[in-house]
Formats: sequence, C-alpha cells, structure tokens
Amino acid sequence: MELLERLNQVNDVPVTSVFDPAFAPFGRVVTGYDFSGLIGYMENCTEIPENGNIYKPSIPEMEALPVMEQVKNGLYGGMDIEIGYCNGRNTTYNGFEYHKGSEINVAVTDFMLVLGHVWEIKDNTYRVEDARVFFVPRGTAIEMYQTTLHLSPCRVCDEGFKGVVILPRGTNTPLENKGEAVEPEGSLLLQKNKWVIAHPEREP
Repeated sequence: MELLERLNQVNDVPVTSVFDPAFAPFGRVVTGYDFSGLIGYMENCTEIPENGNIYKPSIPEMEALPVMEQVKNGLYGGMDIEIGYCNGRNTTYNGFEYHKGSEINVAVTDFMLVLGHVWEIKDNTYRVEDARVFFVPRGTAIEMYQTTLHLSPCRVCDEGFKGVVILPRGTNTPLENKGEAVEPEGSLLLQKNKWVIAHPEREP
C-alpha cells in the first residue's frame, strides 16, 4: 500500500482504497471473472494519448473474448453490453456523469476515481466537496452502481492510466432524438444513457 500512502501525502483530499468498507455505498470489487484477455489487449493494442483522454465505448476485438458472455450473463443478467476503454492523463474532477445501469471498470494500470451519489444532486447541481476519492489498484475490477456519480479516472503517475469500461449496450453513444425534458433531470442528458453535470470550465 505504499502508493496509496504516497497519494495521501501529495493530495489535499483523502484517498481511500476500493477495498475499504467506505467504498460499499458506491460499488463493489468484482471477483471470479478472468479479465486477463482484456488486460492483455489493452496493454498491447491501446495507447495513452499525449494530452487529455481517449474513450472508445465498443471494441469488437475485446467483445470477441470469452469474458464478454460471462459478464453479460453473470453481471448484467443477459442484457446486451459493450466493452471499451478509457485511457488518458486526467488530473481533474470538474464534471460527473451517471448511467441507468452499473458500470464495470477494470484497472489496467493503477488509477483513482472521484465518486459521488445521485441523491446528493440538488437542482441539477452537485457540491464537489461532497465527493470521495478512491484508489483502484492495477488488475482490480469494480462495479459502480447506477446511483454513483463518476467520470474519467485520474492518473497516479506521469505516464497516465488505462482502464476497461463495460456498460449496457449503446451507453455513451450519440442520441438520435433527445426530445423535450419532462423532468429537470432531462436537461442533463447528453448522450444515450449518459447524464452529465459539469463545471463551465469543462468544455467537452
């Protein structure tokens, strides 16, 4: 746990391991699935951009691996899913998103996640002071519940981060027809199954 200790020394907010009981309201550590094929693909076939992040919601080569069907049936009850990735060098948390359905992340490298709860949203705004920061060690798979606010991982080293992202099929893809917002939440809908709250500085 030397890295976790170091992260707490150099950051001005507490950083907690996903293995700590404090993670329970946000998600859980997933065990029993063999994600080695996905990790191998990520290590050998994907790059970390020089600046910013790159996110790909669906990668056919990753979805062709046996773990695709195992996760689809075991973690999503037979619902269709997509397997993609997010790689980058992010160091900020000035936005949050959430989905209707759990998200599985597999840490190909060490990274941190900044998390909140949807029930802490008031008038379509969120106090970032209420967020918690969690450390996800390399090789760890986690499930984030649909009530968990999150966004891109944050790097823990200059080289950046790599992470597998598994979601219900179609999530984070363009909306064909957004339609009129029936409830205030509707104004947060940015893409399919993707509701977003962002600081004005987060131009994307």
